Amino acid sequence: MAKLTKTLIDKAVPQDRQYTLWCGELKGFGAFILPSGTRTYFVDYRNANNIRRRMKLGRHGTITADQARTLAIQVLAEVAKGNDPLADRNSARKAMTMKELCQLYMTELEQGRILGKGGRPKKASTRATDIGRIKRHIIPLIGKKKVVQLTKADVTSMMKDIISGKTNVSVKTDKLRGKAIVRGGLGASSRTVGLLGGILTYARDELGIIEVNPAHGIKKPKDSKRDRRLSEDEFRLLGAILRNAADDERYADTAGLIRVLAMTGCRRGEVIGIKWTEIDEPGSCFRLEDSKEGESIRAIGLSVLEFFEQRRKQARNSPYAFPGRDDDKPFGSFPHHWKKIFAGTELEDITAHILRHSFSSLANDLGFTEITIAALIGHAHGTITGRYVHTLDTALVMAADSIAGYIAALLDGVALKRTSYALDRGSRKAALARFLAGSDGDDMPLAA
Repeated sequence: MAKLTKTLIDKAVPQDRQYTLWCGELKGFGAFILPSGTRTYFVDYRNANNIRRRMKLGRHGTITADQARTLAIQVLAEVAKGNDPLADRNSARKAMTMKELCQLYMTELEQGRILGKGGRPKKASTRATDIGRIKRHIIPLIGKKKVVQLTKADVTSMMKDIISGKTNVSVKTDKLRGKAIVRGGLGASSRTVGLLGGILTYARDELGIIEVNPAHGIKKPKDSKRDRRLSEDEFRLLGAILRNAADDERYADTAGLIRVLAMTGCRRGEVIGIKWTEIDEPGSCFRLEDSKEGESIRAIGLSVLEFFEQRRKQARNSPYAFPGRDDDKPFGSFPHHWKKIFAGTELEDITAHILRHSFSSLANDLGFTEITIAALIGHAHGTITGRYVHTLDTALVMAADSIAGYIAALLDGVALKRTSYALDRGSRKAALARFLAGSDGDDMPLAA
């Protein structure tokens, strides 16, 4: 048997049944290879009473082969002293409170050992959001409960307390004059229960404290705000609000940024932090280096492209298309400016996510399919969307032109007579005629 290394573990092919790889250098150290592809390190030993123990050390990817070997050596050293590390750990874990579990989870989270989408460590912004929900909702409401005693009823009670605003609070942050206003509600409760489910999955799969996750199967409330979309009249109203804001030099950049959000369906952080190097003008797309889904390519419409072409003419010496006060930082006043721009208007309730949802909904109205829309907004269907972007980029650019152009017209106050023209026959004939024109020097009009 060879030494158990990262290379050996990575090359291990999952089979129909679980099997074990043993280390040829350290007796008792091995790894389970599950049919799902999960690889878990363990150490096998006999305690002072000659009872065989098998102690999990952690999943491959969460810890490395070298870290697992170090842990195995430590366990075997304790066994040599007459101790039983697994029994000691189980006793401690059975007494663990939710607060202690959350603190352990946050430590793992900050060290990048909690994986998110695509098997990648969670991003800094996601980690900060998760830690905020843990400290301000989960620990205050269920922190004193023992992990092994937590029930579905406890999780449901926590969810209802968040909905009712029991954890609402205004707290000072580390930033200068910083303040965080913690509000409950349907969206906060639903997302906190989802996070709690992940923490309890960690307790089950990584720590072995529980066998059943009590957060699974909880019926979470639907967040009505996330279903809100702008009507065509509201898009026209949005355009008027943005034109009014742009007249004030303080809010001109923010107004332009919001216009881009409306015409692309991008997440606000993707546009706020976009660099000039990520805007591919010849390819009519954004090539985002680090979006929520990792690297992402987004087709953008002609109206968006022209916006950035004009903006580049007055660009400062900054890598960012929307720079902050310092050229080496992105725009930082967006939330404050957003509130100022929409305060007292009929659109005071909208959010950047509502603009994203409105883009998708209007794209659907125009006849585009779910997979096209998913590719345009960089949705979570990662591998499918990725392949789609690369193989059908021309079709996506045409879709982006249609959707962004339609939204741009609404923002400019145009009263459009139809809401579905993606497959309009006259437009298709005209476009095809232009495409075929000049192949032999002459126009080639299509028959009516």
